Amino acid sequence: MKIHTCETHINRALDEFVAKEETFPSMEPITEGEKLSTTCDYCEALPVYLVTNT
Repeated sequence: MKIHTCETHINRALDEFVAKEETFPSMEPITEGEKLSTTCDYCEALPVYLVTNT
């Protein structure tokens, strides 16, 4: 599971990840290349973090 999230929605992304995966995620900063082609999964803002288990 991967969630791209902005600063505003980081808590929602972490809560959703733990509820679905039942494990703690890693939170990685988004690279400049990903910022150009991706938006937050909850709004249209540019993402700041990738919440993932990989």
